[in-house]
Amino acid sequence: MENSQVEALIKAGLPDAEVKVSGDGRHFEVEVVSPAFEGKSLIQRHRMVMATVKEQVASDELHALSIKSASTPEEAAG
Repeated sequence: MENSQVEALIKAGLPDAEVKVSGDGRHFEVEVVSPAFEGKSLIQRHRMVMATVKEQVASDELHALSIKSASTPEEAAG
């Protein structure tokens, strides 16, 4: 799986998100900034991101996804 594919999956599930992905084809690290995270706890934000790649993780197409950050635009700017 390519970084761009992971980015596209996350953006499909969180359409207003800004996504940065790094990885080696099986293990990925992401930074996600989305207004959808407003008022959500860190665990809720992580669950929202993981939900976007649920099928790929279940099929082992995507082995590991580490969420480096999940912030609102305001948090990212500050």
